[in-house]
Amino acid sequence: MNVFVGLMFILLTIAVYIASKALYRRFPFPYMLPLLISTIVMIVFLITFQIPYETYAIGGRWLELLLGPAVVALAYPLYQQLSMLKRHFIPIIVSVTVGAIVGIVSGILLARVAGISEELMYSIVPKSVTTPVAMDIATTIGGIPPLAAVLVMVAGIGGVVIAPYLFKWCKVVHEIGKGIGTGSAAHAIGTAKALENSEKEGAASSVAMTLSAIIVSIIGPFIVFLFY
Repeated sequence: MNVFVGLMFILLTIAVYIASKALYRRFPFPYMLPLLISTIVMIVFLITFQIPYETYAIGGRWLELLLGPAVVALAYPLYQQLSMLKRHFIPIIVSVTVGAIVGIVSGILLARVAGISEELMYSIVPKSVTTPVAMDIATTIGGIPPLAAVLVMVAGIGGVVIAPYLFKWCKVVHEIGKGIGTGSAAHAIGTAKALENSEKEGAASSVAMTLSAIIVSIIGPFIVFLFY
């Protein structure tokens, strides 16, 4: 029975995503991002039919297992743009480090202003790195891994939706600059979007996402210690 339920929700999720992607090709606006639309549709579906998340997760966990290989696959555009990345190594390292620090500190400050518990705050700290890493960091510093995963998704979708307007407002036009900004703030979701724009932007975003995960893993606990 569990296998049937799992397959049903996997197929439903894939069908909704394919439909959302077709809609996005027809109306290519940032707020029509397939991941955003399909997430909203699935949430409405589960609420309407009063299906517990635990039931949906029977199949959802199978899709989650593909997350690791999907992240590893991002190494391919990185390899293709290796010479370009070597030329800009120092600016990339500096910008990603600054982005990682800003991402951590902004989350902590917002949590303190909102007056939420330390456990929830620890879950916010790794919001700007890819899901598997964020969940591990949250576990290490005392956060809630599933909540960290949700916040990562919110940060990724929000970053992708806002990025085009922010780049236009700040007059950021260079592909590498866009890629670094997107990868640092919106991790794998942003990288997938950057790859749609160009291979060079996608490669830069992939590098930023990977470096950000490493940097946040190292400095995240220390920054939390300084505040608490």
